Amino acid sequence: MKRNFLFLFVLLPIALIFNACSTSGMFTSVNSTNVELREANYKIVATNISGTSEAGYLLGFTVPTGPLTNTLAFFRVSGSGLLYQEAIANLWKNYEATNGSVEGKKLALINVRYDTDALNVLFLYTSAKVNIRADVIEFE
Repeated sequence: MKRNFLFLFVLLPIALIFNACSTSGMFTSVNSTNVELREANYKIVATNISGTSEAGYLLGFTVPTGPLTNTLAFFRVSGSGLLYQEAIANLWKNYEATNGSVEGKKLALINVRYDTDALNVLFLYTSAKVNIRADVIEFE
């Protein structure tokens, strides 16, 4: 009886927690490239281009904190969970829809802004949403 109690109320919840879906948001790297825009060797080709991504989960919660979103849940029911990767890909897709292909161009994103949002419904359902907005420049 004690063995069943131990398994049901202690070991099973611990095992479920360690098998859950978890994400801590975007990868914030200390490696970065700085481009100083001092010379007139670029032009702004698009402003306010955005990309969005969203994922939904069962039995969990999401906490958005500035540009990061943290989710702990048991089951993903929509989206791939790669919110920042999908949002950037969606941003470039939106750019190409109005400005043509990016192939062969020397483009860079500037003034990049991250917005996160979350929906939590009583730990039953949670969704995380990331929106990335930026301006695009082209070097000559």
